[in-house]
Amino acid sequence: MRRKGSILFISVLSLLLILTGCQPKSAGTESKETPSAEKAEHPLANKKIALIMQINLGTFSAQYIEGVKEQVEKFGGTVQVFTSEGDLAKMASNLDAAVNQKFDGILIDHGTKEALTKGVEKALEADIPVVVFDADIDVEGVPVLQQGDQEMAEMTLNKLAEDAGGKANIVKIWVAGFAPMERRQVAYEQFLKDNQEIKEVAAFGAATDNTALDTQSQMEAILKQYPNEGEITAVWAAWDEFAKGAVRALEQAGRTDIKVYGIDMSDEDLQLIQKENSAWQATAAVDPKDIGRIQVRYLYQKINGESPEDTVVLEPIFVEKEKLPEESISTIELHEYIEGWGASEQGYTDELKELESK
Repeated sequence: MRRKGSILFISVLSLLLILTGCQPKSAGTESKETPSAEKAEHPLANKKIALIMQINLGTFSAQYIEGVKEQVEKFGGTVQVFTSEGDLAKMASNLDAAVNQKFDGILIDHGTKEALTKGVEKALEADIPVVVFDADIDVEGVPVLQQGDQEMAEMTLNKLAEDAGGKANIVKIWVAGFAPMERRQVAYEQFLKDNQEIKEVAAFGAATDNTALDTQSQMEAILKQYPNEGEITAVWAAWDEFAKGAVRALEQAGRTDIKVYGIDMSDEDLQLIQKENSAWQATAAVDPKDIGRIQVRYLYQKINGESPEDTVVLEPIFVEKEKLPEESISTIELHEYIEGWGASEQGYTDELKELESK
């Protein structure tokens, strides 16, 4: 009995060894190695990005920041926002802080070359790429994004002239000291030269912590100076915060005879334009979220060792009140009515698309 049991045990053991030997020798190794290979970190992942802003005001800035964060997060990175409340000295200090904290890349929103050039050069010396939006920075190897400001001004001013039949008294709301404003002013001055029957009867504007509210108060004072229909035909606002203040002042005064033409677009602006009997007739803009996304893409190109162009012009879109639906919409839905809105692929490369897909 013992011998038969031993023989049976040896036979079963032999069979098991044979079956085990028939298994593919590399199967276990491959199943362990493949996932780790797939999960290998992309060299552009996990980057820390600093966003240095001159001013963070209104829904345009909020949507711009949202676009920056959305794109960086899709690339597997993180964003820290440094706001400066309009203080250029503080903005320069924030830029220095970002360099000292050794961020992987720096985004700059507005500011002046006088305040920022030294900090930008310091960043480059530390091998930290920089990409600028709407600031007149002139440092080799630093891409500067702008919105096609003269074209935006021309779009809105030409619509104003068309609606007014080529003859109008207008109020200009504008402020100096910002690169995009200066470019818009160039187009405005040329427009007045080309349209002799369009006259500027008043001009004002200031960038403050409450720009829209302060503009509303100033516009109310202007309306008291020109209380009669025909004394003011239209308001041209070089910034959406100005346009918002002007529109609300006209609403408060019950002035339906004056039309408003602006630049830039946000959800809050769109609601005002769509409002029944709104004075705001048209605006020219680039989707603020798209601006943030595109700026990030160019920064990641720089981080990747690429050399994009130093001047990047963003194509503006013209938005007319008459082309919008009766029901209220947001800028997310605006592309359904305004061709080209929010659909820019500018700044993408094949490698960045691959990074985003991971």
